[in-house]
Amino acid sequence: MEKNIQGYVSFVLHAHLPFVHHPESEDYLEEQWLFEAISETYIPLLKNFEKLVEEHVDFKITMSLTPPLLSMLDNKLLQERYVKYLKSHIELAEKEIERTSYDERINRLAHYYFDRYSQDLYLFDEKFNRNLINQFKHFQDIGVLEIITCGATHGYFPILYVTEQTVKAQIAVGVQTYERYFGRKPRGIWLPECGYVPEADKYLKEFGIEYIITESHGILYSSPAPVYGTYAPIVSPDGVIAFGRDMESSRQVWSSVNGYPGDFNYREFYRDIGYDADYEYIKPYIASNGARVNTGIKYHRITGKVENKDIYDVQWAKDSAEKQAGHFLDSRVQQINSISKYTENPPIILCPYDAELYGHWWYEGPYWLYILFKKIHYDKCNFKLTTPGEYIDNYPVMEVATPCRSSWGANGYSEVWLNPSNDYAHRHLHKLGEWMVELAHLYPNSNDKLQKRALNQCARELLLAQSSDWLFIITHGTMVDYAKKRIKDHVGRFTKLYGQIKTNTIDDEFVKYLEGYDCIFPDIDYNIYY
Repeated sequence: MEKNIQGYVSFVLHAHLPFVHHPESEDYLEEQWLFEAISETYIPLLKNFEKLVEEHVDFKITMSLTPPLLSMLDNKLLQERYVKYLKSHIELAEKEIERTSYDERINRLAHYYFDRYSQDLYLFDEKFNRNLINQFKHFQDIGVLEIITCGATHGYFPILYVTEQTVKAQIAVGVQTYERYFGRKPRGIWLPECGYVPEADKYLKEFGIEYIITESHGILYSSPAPVYGTYAPIVSPDGVIAFGRDMESSRQVWSSVNGYPGDFNYREFYRDIGYDADYEYIKPYIASNGARVNTGIKYHRITGKVENKDIYDVQWAKDSAEKQAGHFLDSRVQQINSISKYTENPPIILCPYDAELYGHWWYEGPYWLYILFKKIHYDKCNFKLTTPGEYIDNYPVMEVATPCRSSWGANGYSEVWLNPSNDYAHRHLHKLGEWMVELAHLYPNSNDKLQKRALNQCARELLLAQSSDWLFIITHGTMVDYAKKRIKDHVGRFTKLYGQIKTNTIDDEFVKYLEGYDCIFPDIDYNIYY
C-alpha cells in the first residue's frame, strides 16, 4: 500500500580513490587504500543491496563510481594483489584464533575476522569472478542503484578552470569512462570535492550531464537566492540541475563527536593489532620496511577517549546501529513534516557522503544503511527513498538560479586545495594545461601512430597530475612524500614527452613504458583539449 508521501530522502555515496598502480613493486602501502575499501565498504554494500533485493525491500540509492576507482577495479594486477592481500589476512586471522585462545571475547572476534575475510575471498574470486563493476552494474540495471560519474581524475574545477579545456577534458573523460563500463550515458556527476564554478556548466551540458551534487551553501548562496533552500533542486541558466547537501541529516552521520559513528559500542578505527601485537609475530603482516601499519584486525570499541579501550562486541554494535537507524528515520519524518507545508513540490533531503565512511571509517555504516532502508520500507513514515534522476523525472519544474562557487572542503571554498603547503603545484598544473592545449592545436588528428600515442599519454599524465587527492593529502599531512612524488612524477613525464613531441624525437620505449605504468583511460583522445 502506498504511503502518504510528503517528501523524499536521497542517499548519494561518493566512491573514489586516486589511481595507484605500481607494477614495479608490491611495497607501496597506498595500494592498500583500494584493498581496504573493497573489504570494508564495497563488498559490504553489495552484500546488503543483494539482501534488500532478496527481501523485496523497496529502496533506492545513488553512488558515484569515479573513473580512477573503476580503472583500478578493472586492473588485473590489482585484482591479483587483492586476492593475495585477502589470503594474508586469512592466514593472520587463523594465527589470531590460536594466539587469543586465552580470552573468549577476543577469540570470538578472531573467528569473526577469519570468517569475514574468507567470505570476501569466496565472493570476490569465485562468485563475482573478480569483477565488482559488474555487480554494481547489475543493481543499476534492475533499478535500485543510480550510478553517476565524476571528473576523470577528481581534478578540482574551481582552480583548473583557468584553462577551461582542462575542465572540459575532466568531464569528457569522466563521461567516456562511465559509458565504457556501464553501456549508457551518466545522468549525473559528483563534482570533484563538490567544487562548483559556473564556467563548467557549458561543458557539463555539452557532454549530457543533467545534474550535479553541490555543497549546501552552493545552493543557499545562489543568485538569486532560492525560495526553498536545499529542499528543492535548482537549474542554472545553462540548464544544469543542482542538488544541495542537507546540513541537518549530514551532521547526524558525519560528526564523530555528536554523530552516530562516535557511539561507544562501535569499533575503534585507530586501535589495531598491527600496532598492539608483538613485533616479531606481526612483522610478516605489516609494511615491508618494518613499519607498523593497520592490518584491519581490530579488537576494541570506541569506549571514550581513554587508553584502556573495552573489547568490541559485534552484537552491541548492531544494537546501536539499529537504534540510530530508528533515530535517523524519526528525524527525517519530523523534518519533512515541518518543511513540506512550505514547498511547492514534495521536498527532497539530499544525504551525500564519502562511500568509504560506510564501512572503512564507520565499520558499522553498511549495516546501519541496511537497517535504515528496511525501516523506511516497513515503518509508517511520510517519505520514500529516491535518486536525483528519479526526482527530476517526477518534478521537472524548478527555480532558475546560478549556484555559488563552492566546495565541501573545510570552510566551504578552495583553501584545502590551494594554501601555502601545496600552492607550488598549481603553477606546474596550469603550465601543463596550457602546453596540452598547445599540443592539441599544433598536432590535430595526428596520423603519425607514435606521435598520437605520445600525445594521448601526455593527456593521461596531465589528468593524473591534476588529481585533487595529492593536494588534499599534502594539506592534511598524511603520506605527504607519496603525494608530492606523484605530482612531481607526472609533471616530469609530461614535460619529457612534450619536449620529445616538439623536437620530433619521441622515444618509443619511453612511451611504451608509460602506457603500461600509467595505464588509465585506454580510449583517451588528446583532441579533447583542442
